[in-house]
Amino acid sequence: MKNIIGVRFKKPGKIYFFDPGELKMVKGDNVIVETTLGKEFGEVIIPNRLIPEDKIVSPLKKIVRIATTKDKKHQEENKEKEKQAFKVCEDKIKKHKLNMNLIEVEYKFDNSKIIFYFTADGRIDFRDLVKDLAAIFKTRIELRQIGVRDEVKRIGGNGMCGRELCCCSFLSNFETVSIKMAKEQNISLNPSKISGNCGRLMCCLKYEQENYEEKLKRLPKVGAIVKTPDGEGEVCMVEILKEMVKVKLNDGEDIFYKRYNANEIKLIRDSDRNDTEDEDVGEEELEELKKLEKLDELEVKNEEEI
Repeated sequence: MKNIIGVRFKKPGKIYFFDPGELKMVKGDNVIVETTLGKEFGEVIIPNRLIPEDKIVSPLKKIVRIATTKDKKHQEENKEKEKQAFKVCEDKIKKHKLNMNLIEVEYKFDNSKIIFYFTADGRIDFRDLVKDLAAIFKTRIELRQIGVRDEVKRIGGNGMCGRELCCCSFLSNFETVSIKMAKEQNISLNPSKISGNCGRLMCCLKYEQENYEEKLKRLPKVGAIVKTPDGEGEVCMVEILKEMVKVKLNDGEDIFYKRYNANEIKLIRDSDRNDTEDEDVGEEELEELKKLEKLDELEVKNEEEI
């Protein structure tokens, strides 16, 4: 077992494990840690905890020290510098007539680098901009292009549920979301209903997907022919979470419908319908959804590479 603490540098953001050594931490403590990018100022989210060593991906870096009053003051000064750097960069972007939208500025704790985050529709030639910024701030400059999901994460807002966006409150990692998830959860394949503030497929489609997949293994598809206590029939509706199906039956004279528990029926022939055959989805809407799905995959991949 290995003694670790979890540190976060931004809210919301990923939690990274560090070796606290002999130090005892509580949640909310500020610490100075050594990272691959130099010293960083962070907040303890997970206090001292023992975890199996096989859960640790690589050797843990040590905590340099508990943040002092001087460290906290320096961090506050950096936050003020970020506001000033933001205004300067915006002016330079206008001067060079670059088609990019500045989102955030980040000063590294030791002032060894300033990172400017921006969004743009395509590739931007910002070499002259970098030269101008380096001449003004006299330090290393990095311009990092981010996706629209990261943009909304930094700006903030509320979702259609009325609560603060997941990416702004607790979600530390973006995961790929697919049209298949919406379909399997019986959600209408309408782009306006399954897209978030960022214009991408909603992250919350991922939350219960494993549960739906597990239940769907025990349920027939709509259109399947099944054997019921009342004879053979065709499945016309599936209630996934309740694990019940509605079956259309024919007694020779009348057609009637009846609901059964999944364990009361037996599959005779599965449905050969494709995923969107029983959905009232136009070609344009379907193409838009596929485009969102593809963009979503690319942004998650780019974030992992960064």
